[in-house]
Amino acid sequence: MRTFPTLLLACVLAAATPAATGTAGDPDRPAARDDRDPRGQQTSDGVRGEIAAPLPEWMRKPVRREVRNKWQVSPGVKAAIWDERDARGPVRYYLLTADLRRDGLQVDYANDGAVRRTAPLGQMLARSKQAVAGVNGDFFDIGDTGAPLGVGRDRQRGPLNGPRAGWNNAFFYDRHGHPQIDVLPMMPAVREHPKLVITNVNSPSVRPGGIGAYNRQWGLSSGYRITDGQSRDVRMVLIREGKVVQTSRRLPSQTPINGVMLVGRGAGAKALAKFRVGQAAHVRWRLEGTPRMAITGNKFLVQDGVIKVVDDREMHPRTAIGIDRDSKTLLFLVVDGRQRFSRGYTMVELAEKMIELGADEALNLDGGGSSTMMAKGRGGLLKVINSPSDGSQRSIANGIEINYRKPR
Repeated sequence: MRTFPTLLLACVLAAATPAATGTAGDPDRPAARDDRDPRGQQTSDGVRGEIAAPLPEWMRKPVRREVRNKWQVSPGVKAAIWDERDARGPVRYYLLTADLRRDGLQVDYANDGAVRRTAPLGQMLARSKQAVAGVNGDFFDIGDTGAPLGVGRDRQRGPLNGPRAGWNNAFFYDRHGHPQIDVLPMMPAVREHPKLVITNVNSPSVRPGGIGAYNRQWGLSSGYRITDGQSRDVRMVLIREGKVVQTSRRLPSQTPINGVMLVGRGAGAKALAKFRVGQAAHVRWRLEGTPRMAITGNKFLVQDGVIKVVDDREMHPRTAIGIDRDSKTLLFLVVDGRQRFSRGYTMVELAEKMIELGADEALNLDGGGSSTMMAKGRGGLLKVINSPSDGSQRSIANGIEINYRKPR
């Protein structure tokens, strides 16, 4: 004879079945999204996740927890892997903790050189001789240019990419060297034209009516891919060494960008039509507050200890970063998903877990097949320690690397 809790769970799961199978006309199913708008997606790959069964609070706690492994990655960095099971199913977690007080430890932005170039996380981390661990980073234009959607700043190379507004929820180290999670806008400008609004720098596309700025850090020029295929009412202005050297209605493709290329669409193209060859023009950009490094995600999970997300339905592999200000620790969490041994997590579950781990602030990074964590094992080799849902490392736009150099 089944007990009351077992019967209640069966009823809850049965009630959730139409949503989980995507039955047409289900009033509880999330509204249809425009998949061309990345803000309507939970992962770069745009895959719709399995829908979690709704559960009362008392059924959300894990009924089983098993630690699989834990080790010291480097001085100040620890790794742990463990499994839990609750009424929704099994989940596997991978956690990196980095002690902010440890001398020689540094967190930085990672990519494969050019903003629009994608590569596996392992290839990115191999560029740094001091890398001991890392995770995947920002959402990116997975089906086209490959460029990240938001803000990126490398400690050595400076600000690389980012919009003025729209995808600016970021993890960063401020100018004083303190980690923060907050809104971080890019601030580009043309000195001689202070009223000209540049909407983005080295971004996957120029917004309709806007003006984008691109330089050699972007990689080879991308033609009309950065105007979403629009070839009419566009204009390009090339600026080199503080002067306009070219203005054209055609956009170059697969050529090096020698200087700064401004690209306008619609009203932006009309504004750029006023530029003349030989005219003085100095283009500069910086991130607000001049942070030392920065990378964006899509949503704040936790702010001041309060959960800021509401979606407790769609389950995916997840990656998150958090700050525990009491213990002065950074938390990097990856949750496997889309696999038999690990169902993935909803956004609310991810926020709850980050709070449980001690995060005062937390940011959601790209998930799905992008979710990857690497760390040095006891043998000193840097390797993937989670199980990416694609079956292998996905080529991604950027990541976060943890470097350690023994203090002298």
